[in-house]
Amino acid sequence: MREPKRVLNELTKQSRKEGYHYQRLYRNLYNPEFYLLAYQNIYANQGSLTKGADTITLDGISQMRIDQVIRSVKDHSYQPQPARRTYIAKKNSDKKRPLGISSGNDKLIQEIIKMILESIYEPIFHEKSHGFRPERSCHTALMQVKSIFTGAKWFIEGDIKACFDSFDHHILVKILRRRIVH
Repeated sequence: MREPKRVLNELTKQSRKEGYHYQRLYRNLYNPEFYLLAYQNIYANQGSLTKGADTITLDGISQMRIDQVIRSVKDHSYQPQPARRTYIAKKNSDKKRPLGISSGNDKLIQEIIKMILESIYEPIFHEKSHGFRPERSCHTALMQVKSIFTGAKWFIEGDIKACFDSFDHHILVKILRRRIVH
């Protein structure tokens, strides 16, 4: 099996080639090394050991468990579990926002897919885009605004209510299919 960081670097290299199509990315879900890297990425995160609906956590991960997940992905018996829904308080508000907590195995697979998609798309995102990107945040956006808009007296902040809930997933899949084929 190829070393995950090398695979991800190769995906990143290809990302700038216009018209390049990625094929058979699913094979990375058969590589145990990807699961170990995914575990390393998410283990220290707050909430990573929180139980999903199936009560499976990332605690006690083993090579045997990784092999079992890989077998189920290969034979198409793997089924993502429903997320456990909980509500957490919003900052500076009495309101609560919904939070879905995935099972431990789902978290691993989601992290692998996230690493692959970031390797493909991160290099081609606009440099002034800050939302939900590695090493970028509202704070980096504010620093950029401060350096560019030196004469501004005020700014308007906005929030789109239930933004991610309103995305058309069919359109997102069409966008992904422009670069990723089976």
